[in-house]
Amino acid sequence: MRGHLGWLRGALGAALAIILSAVVTWLLLGSKSAALPWVVAPLGASAVLVFAVPASPLAQPWSVVGGNLISAAIGIGIGMYTGSAMLAPGLAVGVAIAVMTFTRCLHPPGGACALLCALGAAGGEAWTWAYLLPITANVLTLALVGMIYNNLTGHSWPHRAPPPASNPALVRCSHTRSDIEDVLADWDEVLDVDIDDLDAFLREVNRHVARREIVER
Repeated sequence: MRGHLGWLRGALGAALAIILSAVVTWLLLGSKSAALPWVVAPLGASAVLVFAVPASPLAQPWSVVGGNLISAAIGIGIGMYTGSAMLAPGLAVGVAIAVMTFTRCLHPPGGACALLCALGAAGGEAWTWAYLLPITANVLTLALVGMIYNNLTGHSWPHRAPPPASNPALVRCSHTRSDIEDVLADWDEVLDVDIDDLDAFLREVNRHVARREIVER
């Protein structure tokens, strides 16, 4: 389901992933299922990225798994160490962003994971490292469902840039990939799109322009 029905494809995939994540986690926890959460809130934000915008660099498997689990560990660690529900969340989110950036797994819900775990560890519930178990089960199940569902519904995940145009002779490109990289460096901004996708998009635009010019001659 593409185009106008893309929202339905994403909605169904996200719903399925969250339900399965809760069920799998509940089964894995066994006797501990009453003391630990079956599903954590940041998983909902991850599901939006994985199923609604699976081509985003922020929604790739390593970003989802690494971003959430690294951030969760940072949140619990800082929360346990500081014991301050006022200080721990800010420190955890800041450190999580830095670590996710350097490990190339930047994932916005990771910030929510860090904050949630910091509050849980520093607050009255006194979360321990045991809480990483349900979070890990949640995240891995979501990633597995995302990989199966997205690929079955026509969206490669991990994402791969579209192949070159079938008739390269029609394409008259005046840019190179290095030009795109130079512009992004000049802007000094992080765009939520892969460079290869930008390159493929521009080449496809050039192909459409070339076809229109041939028709208009």
